[in-house]
Amino acid sequence: MNDYSRNAVTIQAPISSGFGPRTTAREVLGGQDLSGKVAIVTGGYSGLGLETTRVLTEAGATVIVPARTPEKAQASVSGIPGVKLETLDLFNPASIDAFAKRFLDSHRSLHILINCAGIMATPLVRDIRGFESQFATNHLGHFQLAARLWAALKQAEGARVVSLSSRGHRISGVDFNDPNFERHEYDKWKAYGQSKSANALFAVELDQRGKAYGVHAFAVHPGTIVTDLSRNLSDEEMRAMGALDEQGQRAYTGFNNEVKSIEEGAATIVWCAVNKQLDDMGGVYCENVDVAEAVPADSPPGPGVRPWAVNPEFAERLWQLSEDLTKVKFNI
Repeated sequence: MNDYSRNAVTIQAPISSGFGPRTTAREVLGGQDLSGKVAIVTGGYSGLGLETTRVLTEAGATVIVPARTPEKAQASVSGIPGVKLETLDLFNPASIDAFAKRFLDSHRSLHILINCAGIMATPLVRDIRGFESQFATNHLGHFQLAARLWAALKQAEGARVVSLSSRGHRISGVDFNDPNFERHEYDKWKAYGQSKSANALFAVELDQRGKAYGVHAFAVHPGTIVTDLSRNLSDEEMRAMGALDEQGQRAYTGFNNEVKSIEEGAATIVWCAVNKQLDDMGGVYCENVDVAEAVPADSPPGPGVRPWAVNPEFAERLWQLSEDLTKVKFNI
């Protein structure tokens, strides 16, 4: 056991937020003025990330949007005041370090870090270290980014870190013995599920380690939304997810309020990032603008978080694995 406190753990259960599946990102702000706040939103130039960027800047925050090719992202964010584009490739450890150094050299506090960028159900690709791309991009890249930015998060004296998980976490927990599919045949959906479970476990452990410094962490399932994230999926796979109707059109209502518009999907992200209902809380998986219910492992498809995605022992084990793989430590 580490020497930081594991007391006062937030219960993984709904808090009756008063919001719901049709709430939009603007509505959860509650009229807050975010002037003077600095946020980094990975993937902040498309889909849910773009809506999150737009809403935070409208409230007065300065938002840094990193992209592999900022020139391509420029068209998406042009006209949004308070946005600064930067260069970052989450698949490239040197790029992560360079981005973090540029930010730290500015001596600014980082009040909000939103890990929104990601990939889903991709063919097998490995990075220069041999790590499977979904685990490397969705989890390890963001782990390294948060570690390198830790000093700025701590300096904010009340920072929040929000990581996009998914209901897809139910497909698979983290395979601690073979996270990079070196021993087993690659399965794109198991790899995706593993990475989304990792996103949720990261929030559990970061909150435990960071709360003594006022840093709280959350994992978010935004809902099923048609964005560029699904670019590798066939129409048949999209229909199976409920994201397309039988005519091949984008669906906006569905099973258990799961299918959402982009404005609704970004609501839980923004709620976790700024809403005062979550002051002094963290380390939980959220959906439909509330803390999600913890459900048994054998629950049918639907709402709630499975035990392997919020297990504190798994979270600590993943943290150690992530440090070992990336050779990066948080220095908390």
